[in-house]
Amino acid sequence: MTLLPPSEPAAFAWRDAAPDPLDQPEYYEGVMLRRVLAHLFDLFLISLLVVALGTLCLALGLLSLGFLWIPLLVVAPTVTLAYDALQTGGPHSATFGMRLFALEVRSWTGARPELAQALIRAALFWGMSYMTATLLMWLVLGVALLNPRRRCLHDYLSGTVVIRSASQMVLRPAAR
Repeated sequence: MTLLPPSEPAAFAWRDAAPDPLDQPEYYEGVMLRRVLAHLFDLFLISLLVVALGTLCLALGLLSLGFLWIPLLVVAPTVTLAYDALQTGGPHSATFGMRLFALEVRSWTGARPELAQALIRAALFWGMSYMTATLLMWLVLGVALLNPRRRCLHDYLSGTVVIRSASQMVLRPAAR
């Protein structure tokens, strides 16, 4: 067994579609559990950021006799989208939680997602998951249980796939 060396995005990209889980299961081993754990870790970090910025906006609102409380309305959604999109669309193509659990987000062609694609993915996920939690959360996660690549609904709609991190993946020797 050899480790897949950390590589440049172009060298890591595949052609046409994401690897088939039957041919290359190492890309998807344990992805569902890792995604859930990574999300919980990210949710904790986002909560810390929202509380810190919310406290700042609350203090500024008190000092301004309520005039600066308007930013309180946009703190949580802005922090959440920025946290997810800037990291997923960044050089690691993963949030802190995803990195902790050895996951990466890739576009359907294997390249790292562009910032716009990462923003769309984040908006779809957070919008469908939490703004309509009781109505669509089962659909967001349920889709992942029905496909071999474990892609959630927001992955399909944004053209992405979540895989094991290339630096952590152990490749199996080709069958002869």
